[in-house]
Amino acid sequence: MKDQVLTIVENVPVTTSVYRMVMEGNGLEAQKPGQFVNIRLEGLYLRRPISVYDSEAGRLTILYKVVGKGTEQMSRMLPGETLDVLTGLGNGYDLSKAGDQPLLLGGGVGVPPLYLLAKQLRSQGKDVRAVLGFNTKAEVFGEAEFRDLGCAVTVTTADGSYGTKGFVTDALPADYSYFYTCGPEPMLKAVYRATKTSGQFSFEERMGCGFGACMGCSCKTITGYKRICREGPVLEKEEILWEG
Repeated sequence: MKDQVLTIVENVPVTTSVYRMVMEGNGLEAQKPGQFVNIRLEGLYLRRPISVYDSEAGRLTILYKVVGKGTEQMSRMLPGETLDVLTGLGNGYDLSKAGDQPLLLGGGVGVPPLYLLAKQLRSQGKDVRAVLGFNTKAEVFGEAEFRDLGCAVTVTTADGSYGTKGFVTDALPADYSYFYTCGPEPMLKAVYRATKTSGQFSFEERMGCGFGACMGCSCKTITGYKRICREGPVLEKEEILWEG
């Protein structure tokens, strides 16, 4: 974990509610796929946790959805403004288990952390398949970017207005070696039931501190409760115990 001041170089909408923000900073290290950052915003007590979309030394890209006061404030920020950002948070995905044909399953704002993962898997020569799920055509983003990496991409929409009608579990390919997923909990539960291999789940949770002190984002596992911000956000399929 590292606390640093980053400068915004781009902050633009990619849909009516999702924005892409690019930040730069001296000493900024490349982040791992599945890690997240925690952003301090003026006038707000709690930082906002946002998953990493893309990363290289000195540059960080996030995609975020405007859903409340904090993200609305972010959407109005301009290039040249700065943000206090905690970087290097979370454990991230383990690429060593991917096999030759990894499957990526993302729902809504669970799609962004899969992009850097896909980028690195493709750099290893993996045959990556991605299923991106949204509620409606107006919410779709990322399709072209994943295709540009060389991924085979399927888009699903719950209302059938674009791509395959249904959810990501309605578009699972017949064959895949392993899977990685991120999205809302109902989607993750459905993926857990529908997938036939082992895999890794990245959880979206409301967080207080973002580094394990408050225990506000815990998930039940076979070895006890794990903090999504500290021991997660990525957990193995076999260790998760669903509640409710």
